[in-house]
Amino acid sequence: QVQLEESGGGSVQPGGSLSLSCVASGKFFLILEMGWYRQVAGNQRELVASITRGGRPNYGDSVKGRFTISRDNAHNSISLQMKNLQLDDSAVYSCKAIQNGPTGYYETWGQGTLVTVSA
Repeated sequence: QVQLEESGGGSVQPGGSLSLSCVASGKFFLILEMGWYRQVAGNQRELVASITRGGRPNYGDSVKGRFTISRDNAHNSISLQMKNLQLDDSAVYSCKAIQNGPTGYYETWGQGTLVTVSA
């Protein structure tokens, strides 16, 4: 069974930068896509950025031009570089991995890591 270990996050002032990392470990099938999603209490979870195994990224509209996602297939990991963070970026950020298993696609989530942007 795959486990997703997230690291990074923390507190930063507006305009600052943070990095998040997510590493898949354990037993798993081919991981097709990995990504970061975020959620604020009371709101729906939203896409921050995802990336395919081939390296094609997809960004949420609110982070385009500020965040950059990258992937290391050899280490089954992704990183998210976040720049010019704003108050609205405060949320719990969770890593997701989609595996291509024998009976279909399997979705796994990490525990989440808190990002707080405050003056």
